[in-house]
Amino acid sequence: MPRSRQRICLQEGLKLDINVLARRGLIAPGSATGPHAIRWVNSDGEVIASGWISADMQGDTEGWLHIQIGQLDQTITLVTFARHYGGQQWFFVCPITKSRASVLWLPRGAQQFASRHAWPGQVAYRSQFMTAMDRAYLGMERIKQRLLGELDPQEWDLPPKPKWMRWKTYNRYVERFDRYEAALDADALSRTIKLMRRS
Repeated sequence: MPRSRQRICLQEGLKLDINVLARRGLIAPGSATGPHAIRWVNSDGEVIASGWISADMQGDTEGWLHIQIGQLDQTITLVTFARHYGGQQWFFVCPITKSRASVLWLPRGAQQFASRHAWPGQVAYRSQFMTAMDRAYLGMERIKQRLLGELDPQEWDLPPKPKWMRWKTYNRYVERFDRYEAALDADALSRTIKLMRRS
């Protein structure tokens, strides 16, 4: 059963993902960057927030990220964590919980970016407000978007394996897609049986 909307939906606020920032070149391990313009857009492509971001990741174990959006002016500590096979992974340090996080959120009404654990019982992901069937549709759509690339979305229910993806990874997506589809089929069958009994 979906959660009551008394909680705030995280996706209705702003999100900082350290890996996405690195992929977009807004931060770079081993160097100081910025200030760079940053913006967030909604599903219609409209800008909902914009600001400036700069970072210093030159240290071996610690750095910082500074973000300004309107009245918000926040500096977030960054730390590294050794990977099992060598190298380092950078993380935010949540200013509230002091724990490592790859993603920080700024929910509606919040005064600073923090990990989702900073607001226990007050926030939830969008999927937590959905029914099981809505989550199945959303899951299938996410898988499809992940696999589509340059393909026409109208031509494919489940796109073929992208050239760069491993077969093992693709097969995992196929299995998950099939589970969602089976759940939707079972729900449709159940509804049909109920309608037949009523008539």
